[in-house]
Amino acid sequence: MTLLLACGMITANTFGQKSKLTYPITKKDNTVDTYFGVKVADPYRWLENDTTKETAAWVKAQNKVTSSYLEKIPFRNKLKERLTNLTNYEKIGAPFKKNGKYYFYKNDGLQNQSVLYVQNTLDSEPEVFLDPNKLSEDGTVALTGISFSKDGKYFAYTISRSGSDWREVYVMDIATRKLLDDHIQWAKFSGAAWQGDGFYYSAYDAPVAGKEFSNVNENHKIYYHKIGEPQSKDVLVYQNPKYPKRFYTASVSEDQQALFIFESGEGRGNALYMKNLTKADAPIEQLASDFNYEYSPIEVIGNKILFTTNFGAPKSKVMVADINSPKLENWKVLVPESTSVLSGAEVIGGKLVLTYDKDASNHAFVYNTDGKLLHEVKLPSLGSVGFSGDKDEKDAFFIFTSFTFPGAVYKYNVDTNESSLYRAPKVNFNPEDFVTEQVFYPSKDGTKIPMFLTYKKGLKKDGSNPVFLYAYGGFNISLNPSFSTFRIPFLENGGIYAQANLRGGGEYGEEWHIAGTKMHKQNVFDDFISAAEYLIAKKYTSKSKVAIVGGSNGGLLIGACVNQRPDLFKVAIPEVGVMDMLRYHKFTIGWNWASDYGTSEDSKEMFDYLHAYSPLHTFKKGITYPAIMVTTADHDDRVVPAHSFKYAATLQEASNKKNPALIRIDSKAGHGSGKPISKVIDEQADIYSFIMYNIGINPKL
Repeated sequence: MTLLLACGMITANTFGQKSKLTYPITKKDNTVDTYFGVKVADPYRWLENDTTKETAAWVKAQNKVTSSYLEKIPFRNKLKERLTNLTNYEKIGAPFKKNGKYYFYKNDGLQNQSVLYVQNTLDSEPEVFLDPNKLSEDGTVALTGISFSKDGKYFAYTISRSGSDWREVYVMDIATRKLLDDHIQWAKFSGAAWQGDGFYYSAYDAPVAGKEFSNVNENHKIYYHKIGEPQSKDVLVYQNPKYPKRFYTASVSEDQQALFIFESGEGRGNALYMKNLTKADAPIEQLASDFNYEYSPIEVIGNKILFTTNFGAPKSKVMVADINSPKLENWKVLVPESTSVLSGAEVIGGKLVLTYDKDASNHAFVYNTDGKLLHEVKLPSLGSVGFSGDKDEKDAFFIFTSFTFPGAVYKYNVDTNESSLYRAPKVNFNPEDFVTEQVFYPSKDGTKIPMFLTYKKGLKKDGSNPVFLYAYGGFNISLNPSFSTFRIPFLENGGIYAQANLRGGGEYGEEWHIAGTKMHKQNVFDDFISAAEYLIAKKYTSKSKVAIVGGSNGGLLIGACVNQRPDLFKVAIPEVGVMDMLRYHKFTIGWNWASDYGTSEDSKEMFDYLHAYSPLHTFKKGITYPAIMVTTADHDDRVVPAHSFKYAATLQEASNKKNPALIRIDSKAGHGSGKPISKVIDEQADIYSFIMYNIGINPKL
C-alpha cells in the first residue's frame, strides 16, 4: 500500500483571527459493502488496520494538527497547572478486612496509580503492601484486581498494560511479600477466584501476533490454576464451544461451598451455573438459563444462597434458595421488588445491606437475612454510596460522594445503625459556593427525564451560562452523582455541569433500559437533545454556550446527536465512541453489544435503523458542525480506535471548515480504565481548554 497521506490540504478558519487550520487529506479507497441490497461505501476501511505504517503515519499527522491547535490556546498551560493542583490531594479508599488485617488504597495526590496498604489494626501504622507505580516507569501498568486465598497464604493480583482489556495474573506469598513464579497470560474479563491452593480464571487462546487489540475475541474458557504449576498445566473447567461469542466467568462463595459460573453475551442478562464444592464429583448444574434476565449470587450463608435478580421484577429483588436445591424454580422471594431500583447487595455482619436508586441517587437499607427491614442508613445528602465490610463483622465502612462532595469514608455499625466520619479528603475548593439541583424535563415523546445541574450559587438564568452536558444512555448503566476536580475551574468560571439520566440506562430498572435499546435507540438521542433544548428554553444557557461530552456508548450518543442537530451545540467531545454501527460487532468484544444495539446482519429493518443514526454514515457535506475534538487511544481494545479514525476522517471531509474538526489519539492508553493520573490530567486539560476556548470563556485561573 502506498503512503496514505497526500500533500493536498483541507483548511478551516480557527482561533477567531482568520488563521487557517490545516488537516492532512486522508486517502479514500473503493471499499463498498452490500447490506440487504443496499450498497454502503467505506472508503476509510484501511484505517481499521491499526498496525500498519500507513495508519501510524496518519495518526502522527492528525496528532500534529491537534497538538498545534491546542498549543495556541492561551490559557491551556495555566488550566493544566490549576487542574494539577486541584488533583493533588490525598485520596483514601474504604478499609477492608482480610485474614485479620486491614487493607486500603491510598494516593498521595499525583501518583499515577493508587497504592495498596496494610495495617494490623485501624490504629496501627500502615505499610505499603503493593505499589503498582513500581510495575512500570510511566505508570501505564495498572492494578485491576486483587484476591486473597482463604488460608491467608497467597495474594493474587491482575494487571493491565497500557489500558488494554487483556489481563495478566501474578501471585505473591503474603508472609514474605515475594512474587511466585505463577504467571497467567491472555486472561480477560477475569479476576482470580480462590479455592484451596489455586484459583479459577477466564482466558482466551493467545491471539494472532499483531492483532492483539483488534481481532474478534472468541471461545472464552474457565481454567483452574494450582499454585506452583505452569499455566500450560491449568485444568480446563468450563467452555461452551457451541457459543464462541459468550463470556464465562467464575466466582467462589466466601466459605468456598459453591463455585458459580456466569454465562453472558447473548441477551441483556446471564445464565447461571453452580457446582457444590462440598460434594466430591458434584456436577456443574445450570440454575437459570434465560439470558434476558440477570441472576447474581450475593452470598452463601449456611445452607442458604442469597441472589439478586430482575427475573419477574424489572427493578430487581432478593431471592433465596437451599444449596441442595439451587435451581431457579426453587428460589423464593426474600425482599420483594420495590418502587426504587435495587442496585447493590451484600452481607455485612450477618445482615443484608441493600442499595437502591431513587431518581438516580443512592439510598441504603439494612435487612436481616429473613428479609425483614431493620433500618435505613442515613447518608449525608443525595449522592452515591459504596459499602465495604465482612459478612461476619458488624463494623463496616462506606464511601459517600456527590457532585460537590469529594469521596469521604464513614465507619458504620450494621447493628446500631450509627455512622461517623472516618476520613475525609481536603480539596482546594469551597463546596459551599456551589449548588446542585435536580430537574425533570420532557423528552420528545413526553417522557420525563431526570437531570442534575451543578453550578455556582447566584447564577442568573439569562441564557449566557456555559454548559457541559454529559450523559451515557445505555447497557443498563446508571449515572449517579459523582465528584471530579476537573469540573471545578469550569464551574468557578460560571459554567453549569449538567448530567442527564437518559433511557437506555438503569436508573429506573429494566423497562427504562429496554426503552433505549435496538429499535428504540432513537429515544436516547431524543432524550439528550431535549436536555439541551430544556436548558436553553429555561434560560440556563444558549446554543452558542452548550458543550456536549460522552464516552464509549456515550461517544456514540454525541456523534449521533451532533449529526441530527448540528445547530444545537457549540462544542462536542465524543470520547472513545462507537461510531460505525454497521461493523462494530466485528472487532474484539463488539458482538457483546448486540443486545443493546442489534446488528446490521439481523434484518433489513435493523440494518436500516442502524444506518439511519450511525455517526459514521450520517454526515452531510457542507454543514456547519460544532467544534469537535474526538478522543481515542492506541490500546483501546474495547472500542477499537478505528471507529474514531474513520469518523474523524469523514468529519474532516464533510465539514464546511468553519469550526475545528480534530482527533486526539493517546499512546500507551486504552478505553480509560487504569489510565495514569498524568495522562488523565493531560487529557482533561486539553478537553476543557478546547471547550472553554470554543465557547468563548477566558477563564480566571
